Amino acid sequence: MLKEHAIRLLGGSVAIAAKKIGVTYQAVDKWPAELPARIEDRVLAALARESKDVRALLESAQPASAAITVGEGAA
Repeated sequence: MLKEHAIRLLGGSVAIAAKKIGVTYQAVDKWPAELPARIEDRVLAALARESKDVRALLESAQPASAAITVGEGAA
């Protein structure tokens, strides 16, 4: 996930994003352009806490070419 996309999903500003995931403004400001999995997980967790529709959340958090199909796993 890109930093820009994560910030947009969390409310559109570094300050709002930081508050929603429980870190400082400076921590979010220092995120790399391509977020590592540990930060992406925190972003998605913060969004999940706000959302009742996890399927829409997951689809909006992924680029169209890498969409996740919820409920389908390897057997």
